[in-house]
Amino acid sequence: MSTPSWIVAKPIAHRGLHNKANGIIENTLAAAEAAIERGFPIECDVQLTADGEAIVFHDFDLARLTGEHGLVIDRKVDDLTKIGISGSVKGDKIPSLKGFLGQIAGRTPLVIEIKSKFNGDLRLTKRVCEILKDYHGPFVVKSFDPDIVAALRTFAPNITRGIIAELHYASKTDEILSPELKFRLANLLHLGESQPHFLSWKVSDLPSAPPYLCKLLGQMPVMTWTVRNPEDRARAEKHADQMVFEGFLP
Repeated sequence: MSTPSWIVAKPIAHRGLHNKANGIIENTLAAAEAAIERGFPIECDVQLTADGEAIVFHDFDLARLTGEHGLVIDRKVDDLTKIGISGSVKGDKIPSLKGFLGQIAGRTPLVIEIKSKFNGDLRLTKRVCEILKDYHGPFVVKSFDPDIVAALRTFAPNITRGIIAELHYASKTDEILSPELKFRLANLLHLGESQPHFLSWKVSDLPSAPPYLCKLLGQMPVMTWTVRNPEDRARAEKHADQMVFEGFLP
């Protein structure tokens, strides 16, 4: 399967075209509308709810982006979609994936990231595929977890799928990963199983062998994240095919 041409055509707004100082918060409908107004594709994140639904939200915990505390996975979708996003001038609440797609309605392409705790739980992946069956706008799906990317081959083989990766996996979130798994992920040693159609690679880890070889030998488009300044942009333009950006207008 070839990747859609839009994936390399125009920079992709990271979690929508958000601007906290102006009250436009990440992964909200307001951030999505801002991206659409400027003609940018949107990258967004999805999380699993207690009742097996998908919401558009980045963190596993509610605290950073809302006035609530606790884990997303412990709340049902009807509860979560009533929670307001802190600092939103538009009064945004957490959107369900269904609601988010309904608002976008094919007006701009989407890059949908399935979040994972690397625990073998594929419920969110399956639910995202079910929801996307009824969506007719342009989209691709990606994840850091190669098991999720591999599962996409089974659940929805016609969906364009990507793997997200980096060299070091040194963030607090990555503490759940064993050294052996970090090595496997950083070196893309799962490609035989995951078989992604594109790579999404950390911009500060460019240039490096894995994206170079994916591009050269695998003819795989390389998207890079997250570009926030002119130095990052120059690196992305030299070593990747596309960038996911925030904090400026490219």
